[in-house]
Amino acid sequence: MTFITDIVSTNVHESSVSAIKEMTMLSAKVEGAAMLTWGLPSFRTPEYIRQGVKDYLDNDVDAGKYTLPDGLPALRNLAAKKYNENTGIEVDADENVMISAGNMQALNTLFHTMLDLDDEIILTDPCFASHIQQINLFSGKPVYWPLDENNNWSLDVDLLPGLITKKTQAIVLVSPSNPTGKIFSREELIRVGEIAKQHNILLIIDDPYSDFLYENREKYFNLASVEALKQHIVYLYSFSKSYAMGGWRLSYMIMPAELKREAIKVHDATMICAPRIAQLAGIVALSQPSNHKQEFEAVLAERRELITQRLANVPQVFFSQKPEGAYYVFPKIISAHTNSKEFAIDLLYNTKVAVTPGSAFGPSGEHHVRMAYCVEEDVINLAFDRIEKYFR
Repeated sequence: MTFITDIVSTNVHESSVSAIKEMTMLSAKVEGAAMLTWGLPSFRTPEYIRQGVKDYLDNDVDAGKYTLPDGLPALRNLAAKKYNENTGIEVDADENVMISAGNMQALNTLFHTMLDLDDEIILTDPCFASHIQQINLFSGKPVYWPLDENNNWSLDVDLLPGLITKKTQAIVLVSPSNPTGKIFSREELIRVGEIAKQHNILLIIDDPYSDFLYENREKYFNLASVEALKQHIVYLYSFSKSYAMGGWRLSYMIMPAELKREAIKVHDATMICAPRIAQLAGIVALSQPSNHKQEFEAVLAERRELITQRLANVPQVFFSQKPEGAYYVFPKIISAHTNSKEFAIDLLYNTKVAVTPGSAFGPSGEHHVRMAYCVEEDVINLAFDRIEKYFR
């Protein structure tokens, strides 16, 4: 073991598997566990996508081959068109679009492209756990920008300029947010964009959840729609949630042409290309009409109401603010505990309920847990029946 430890990178050795996956793997060993850990929607990939891929497999002789590193031209063109429809910004499919194996791989490519030793990336705090992990693996430094919990986790823009240094490379934004479900306001985001442009740093918009806004659709604002910020924005759209394609591993990246020319070197060296079969699925997804997103959102809205009510029934255990979007809730632990990780592990082994400790999402996440309500209602009810019984 000493030999192996000696040859493993220090960054890797000192890192760990995401707490989301750690708790999911632990709960998989607990028979009958009710899992609220993983943001894995219970929905099946829509039938029209599955059928379209079958047709490609039957009729496209190239379906099992590589694509160009930046992806199939047909998919890049569809992505550019979709981006224009959503933002009003025109981009060139060859110069600005790259197809990736999910937003995780897209961010991995970006951080690898951007980070030298101790370069800094500003993350909202709390933030997505894997963003922290990826930055650390590339010898970068995550800089935490605390959200205002007293104002339902809104951006405190006044704090931002004080976090920017000569080492700052980018700010990462996820709205609706993971883990809090917060939708950042237009006014807040415009100010963030102005500050980023003033300091000549990138804004990375990680967008898995903008199709799940419930009654808050009018609150949502995509900062990528600001023409003046076009050269300062990298936009990442994932098919995982809105198309129930998490296992297909597919996303698209919109970025300045100069950055794409650099990032494609990393992407080619690590992936060659996103899987062609997934790209074909993406072509079907973007080229055919479907109302499945509305159906998904309607189901998730019911689950959001359910988990909000079940949390309200255990005020001695949790204090919760209703999420505005996405499909997570991030309650504060009220019952006696030492830290969120011990609380989550104790909860798993004492009640067979799996949640993710809030500490995984940054310093401000401590003394909270994340619960994913993208699971079936029966799982939510089972989890809270057990919680109510244990904490009665």
